[in-house]
Amino acid sequence: MRTDEESAVHGGKEDAPPGSVGSPRGAGVPASPGDRGDGGAVIVRAPTEERNSGTYDIDLLPALEVLRQINAEDTTVPAAVGAVLPELARAVELGVAALESGAAIHYFGAGTSGRIAAQDAAELPPTYGVPAEWVVAHHAGGGEALARAVEGIEDDWESGRIDAAGVAEGSLVVGLAASGRTPYVGGALEAARERGASTVLISANPGASLAGAADVHVGVSTGAEVIAGSTRMKAGTAQKLALNAFSTAVMVRMGRTFSNLMVGVDATNGKLRGRVVTILTQATGLDEGACAEALTAADGDTRVALVSLLADVDAARAARALGTARGRVRDALAQLGVAAPASPE
Repeated sequence: MRTDEESAVHGGKEDAPPGSVGSPRGAGVPASPGDRGDGGAVIVRAPTEERNSGTYDIDLLPALEVLRQINAEDTTVPAAVGAVLPELARAVELGVAALESGAAIHYFGAGTSGRIAAQDAAELPPTYGVPAEWVVAHHAGGGEALARAVEGIEDDWESGRIDAAGVAEGSLVVGLAASGRTPYVGGALEAARERGASTVLISANPGASLAGAADVHVGVSTGAEVIAGSTRMKAGTAQKLALNAFSTAVMVRMGRTFSNLMVGVDATNGKLRGRVVTILTQATGLDEGACAEALTAADGDTRVALVSLLADVDAARAARALGTARGRVRDALAQLGVAAPASPE
């Protein structure tokens, strides 16, 4: 149990700096004298660690009022993310450049940040039909730490460097850290730069100490949490929103959608086949029978079926056009001399 005075002292927390207890690295981003308390404890100087003046009496309130205070704070997050969209757009372009060069996007995070990263990466292949190697998540402590908290592992700068050893030149490394100072993330960003990768930091601290280790810093100003230091709340929500937006925008720019339809997903089972037929009817305006027939001819490949229907060509010709268009439906249609249909009213 912590007293109010102890609320900002989190030994072994995600936000501990390099060189703290359990870290083999004494260099990196050294803590200032004011960052440490007695006994090697780490005092994190970040907005997420401050006390929220609007929730001092939250422990005296009935459940509904507690929820209202939480909800009121949550409503501020989308605007905070909106304020950093220019930086997020730069990150998207770096991600697209990495994938188009044949490299990959790597996420690095610890605790809540790492779990958000793992979820985002896992959802992209079934949603957009992309190889799992396109976006890879690295969580401090590995799979064990995804299911339960492993204290101290995020404090290891060298562990981040080791996990980033497989990052190829031209890749993009995205580090996620609520306070912007997590040693594991710092080590990964450092190693990535040495290997010729681009780097992005997504944090909830505009003044993050690791910002200098990244080509782009997406510093979302979420402020003090409802419960001081509980970065799984607004900071975590901001990271979820930012990362979802980032990966979705990358997929759109990589041609994995046509209009606002998921055309990267392929019909590999009955449920997905039904979904793809619906997508094809929405995209073409044709009936379900014609779309199902085209999907069968395309061997379940949604984009081949779509180009075949819109350009009125056979599946083989549609596939060749998509191959030279790097999988982008609109570019394939242009090669075939067909204008994409107008958006519905």
